[in-house]
Amino acid sequence: MSTDSIPTWHPVARSAELRPGANIVAGFAEGQELALWRAASGAAQAWENRCPHRSVRFTLGQVLQDRLACAYHGWQYDAGNGQCASIPAHPGMPAPRNVCAKVFHAAEAAGMLWVSLAAETPPSPPPGDAVPAGWSFCRTLSVRAGVARVRDALAARGFGSEAPPALRGALGKVDAAALMLDAQPQLAFIHLWTPAAPGSGAMKKLHAAARALRGEIEEQQQPQA
Repeated sequence: MSTDSIPTWHPVARSAELRPGANIVAGFAEGQELALWRAASGAAQAWENRCPHRSVRFTLGQVLQDRLACAYHGWQYDAGNGQCASIPAHPGMPAPRNVCAKVFHAAEAAGMLWVSLAAETPPSPPPGDAVPAGWSFCRTLSVRAGVARVRDALAARGFGSEAPPALRGALGKVDAAALMLDAQPQLAFIHLWTPAAPGSGAMKKLHAAARALRGEIEEQQQPQA
């Protein structure tokens, strides 16, 4: 199997951002728009952000226990398989078995929700040791550039792959682990983790260094006069 055909796990959001039976978070991976949510059972879900009934974004809807309800007509879909389970406007009518939301593989590891867009089952779970135990989340940095350029910029600062897919190094002389998300063409996200304590001076230095890194990368993207 070629490297390009191996299913990829994408770190799309922090696990802590998804609350059971509550919020719906918008996400992206390789240009695919996602609706991220957690069922009341605790299982994380990653769906195409489109209701199969009238294509309204699921992120406008609501979580009802272990179902996701569309904001337009209220159609409800079961967690896990995305099968249409209820049409509130017609409670006596059986839900159509041929209507199903598109569901992607989702797994949690290293404090992150990972998504695979592969049609087949990914061959192995995402790496649980990508972020060292006990490290704190710093921030998610959006960068208007391709993920390859972001990776090159981090490599130029000495970041290496000690525990793939994370890159380990230092920004502003503060140790950090960077997980990169290929969100859309010319849009990447960097999830930064660090051993520095939340609110500490070191954490603030890392925030500032990350902003400087983004500015440098995006400036390189600008066409030369």
